[in-house]
Amino acid sequence: MADLLQQLKKRNYSPKNVFSSDASLAASDSVLKADSPNYDVQLLAKKALFELQEGHEQRAVDIYNKISKLPRYMNPVNMLPDQAVAYMRLGERANCMLNHNGSSCIFPISGAGVHQIQTGSQRAIETLEKNLRADSQDAQSRWLLNIAYMTLGGYPAQVPSQYLIPNLDADDGPHKVKPFADVAANVGINLNSRAGGSIVDDFDGDGYLDIITSGMDLQDHMHYFHNNRDGTFSDRTAQSGLQNEVGGLNIQQTDYNNDGRPDIFIMRGGWLRDGFGNQPCSLLKNNGNGTFTDVTFAAGLKFMDPTQTAVWADFNNDGWLDVFIGKESHGGTDPKSNHPSAFYLNNHDGTFTEMAQKAHCKINDFVKGVTAADYNNDGWPDIFISTMSGRKYLLKNKCKSGKDVGFEDVTDKAGINIKQNTFTTWFFDYDNDGWPDILMGSYNFSTTLGYYAALEALNTPVPDNGNIFLFKNNHDGTFTNLTHSTGLDKVVFSMGGNFGDIDNDGYPDMYFGTGNPDFGSLIPNKLFRNISGKQFVDVTRSSRTGNLQKGHGVSFADFRNNGLQDIFIEMGGAYIGDAYPSSLYLNPGQNNNNWIGLKLVGTKSNKSAIGSRIKVTFTDNGLQRTVFKDVNSGGSFGSSPLRQEIGIGQATTIDDIEIRWAGSGTVQHLHKIKPCQFLEIIENGAITPLNLKALRFKTNTQPMPMPMAGMTLKSKGI
Repeated sequence: MADLLQQLKKRNYSPKNVFSSDASLAASDSVLKADSPNYDVQLLAKKALFELQEGHEQRAVDIYNKISKLPRYMNPVNMLPDQAVAYMRLGERANCMLNHNGSSCIFPISGAGVHQIQTGSQRAIETLEKNLRADSQDAQSRWLLNIAYMTLGGYPAQVPSQYLIPNLDADDGPHKVKPFADVAANVGINLNSRAGGSIVDDFDGDGYLDIITSGMDLQDHMHYFHNNRDGTFSDRTAQSGLQNEVGGLNIQQTDYNNDGRPDIFIMRGGWLRDGFGNQPCSLLKNNGNGTFTDVTFAAGLKFMDPTQTAVWADFNNDGWLDVFIGKESHGGTDPKSNHPSAFYLNNHDGTFTEMAQKAHCKINDFVKGVTAADYNNDGWPDIFISTMSGRKYLLKNKCKSGKDVGFEDVTDKAGINIKQNTFTTWFFDYDNDGWPDILMGSYNFSTTLGYYAALEALNTPVPDNGNIFLFKNNHDGTFTNLTHSTGLDKVVFSMGGNFGDIDNDGYPDMYFGTGNPDFGSLIPNKLFRNISGKQFVDVTRSSRTGNLQKGHGVSFADFRNNGLQDIFIEMGGAYIGDAYPSSLYLNPGQNNNNWIGLKLVGTKSNKSAIGSRIKVTFTDNGLQRTVFKDVNSGGSFGSSPLRQEIGIGQATTIDDIEIRWAGSGTVQHLHKIKPCQFLEIIENGAITPLNLKALRFKTNTQPMPMPMAGMTLKSKGI
């Protein structure tokens, strides 16, 4: 595998590869030197863009300045918006990256997030105002202008009134939350990377949660941050064998061989066209000693197709995990552009058999997200598929025994009728009625995302562009679109995302990584709080989690074993010059609600209990309530632990925990359980308290220099 990946790395160094900015820059340099005058505006502008994509902001600025001084007849194109973005990136490099702290680029920018080196933003403001004087309707420039003033501490007072977007720093209202603190650098997670995935789980069996990340490019290797059980992490990438595993826009944990240890599945090639996305996935076996072995070829999972999404579940209820892999077909008549999705059944011996055609799930589409749950409560896991073609697929599992696995497309019957391009997706029971609902994030845009953010802030939004679609399960095989009534008709443009419970009220909240590859798409990542299963409220501002940089893999997890779910997000864009430090947002505790932590171990069910359904019944403030939670890793881009962390409000006793074990159908009950503890529950009935030490994480955030993309620093800096 390592040899194959190195060969592909050489192949992908090409100016035809849209994300190979280094090759594009070299090609533009050769043309400019060979036969183009140094005032060839189109070529110079392309070179400036490639310099920006490579992280050479000053060079890009110099080129745009050179173009701006050319006579009008030599420069008929308005370069001001691009020039302004280059200046803003210059400011971000000097402040948010090279002098990074926990407040850097957090929207609305204030305090330690205000730039100390102000030249970049000052020049951006001059350029943006010049552009707005020529085109006052340029919403993108207006948005960036207000952000630029924020970086200087001048919002809103210093923003010219005609360009002001008011209330960007408004209070979140009655449902606001206490601010989280980004402590990644303080605890040893010094990761500066481009777009990639994240997994939080216990990879060495010591009971404490580790972090593994990936990066999309074949120049980017994975990182393994081991939990030291003292409030810090150590980078054990080299010792683990993950340094040779390069690429991977997304990663997930699984347990393909049913040994109880979380293995890793790597998905490569997402978004890449023209054959550059034809890359292998990797299945990494957890050896149980802190190392991993690539077993892809031995497992029969060898293929060369672009993908960034898959879902592991026991689709035929035989006690072993199977996998559906969504691939990216781009349409057209060229067979090289078609990459139908794959469905692999587990053979119980470390190998898989592909049978998508036979199982009627060979979807030929531009798939960006897949998720699985038993939406009709018949005991068999179903599949939902989100795509960039506008089509959606709800595949009902028609299996009645382990030998006749197959699916039926019931999308139209189910009433899932939106045609927008969508990305992030998952099943979850947002209102705790016992029936899984469907969420998907719109990824429908025609310009940079600041344009849509500006229109929303000015109360003139473009309907359904970038919002979160929520389809409520009607308990009869159909769903109802409740996007608007639940308050999710907001500009988000989710790439990564996941759900957890930040206030332990038992209702799942959601955090989204946002953006697109364009450097002008400077919009905040967003946190939504679930209000009693009736409404979602944007609490991004009060939570201080609204990073303006690109967000990808998201994981909710109780890192400190204190019942509070923190949020890890793998940050960074698609280009090497858009790498950014990842964040670990520490939850300060929103109230004194109680909780329970459950680690399920299957015997007849798959050993990791993926797909098992937990029903927790308790009395909260005099009212009996029920919370439902499926065992899975959450969202389709970013993986939370398989240990389930469930909020129970003010309940002082849990009346009943019901577990419906996936595959076997066994129903198990635990009565009168004390809250605020971790339990290991084995399908055969054994219950063991997990005596995990509560950890304290260092929260003070001092600026520290960050490494270049793909490199790490020791925990005390360089």
